[in-house]
Amino acid sequence: MRAFQPQEHEICIPDPQDDHTRRYTRDYRLKKSWVKNLWIGASLLMLCFPLLPVVLALGLLTSFLSFAILDETA
Repeated sequence: MRAFQPQEHEICIPDPQDDHTRRYTRDYRLKKSWVKNLWIGASLLMLCFPLLPVVLALGLLTSFLSFAILDETA
């Protein structure tokens, strides 16, 4: 069984200053759920109005809003 487990010196303790550790915070998970719901709503609108200009405009707007919501610079 010891062969399948990593040695103690191989276990990485994440640095709090790394960028990827923000993904495990409660605030980020809440933002991800907002973005998920935004994409679900946008995809339902795309299915209701299957016109190319509507789909492209809504896709670009949803992408912009997703990046704006998940942005950490503010």
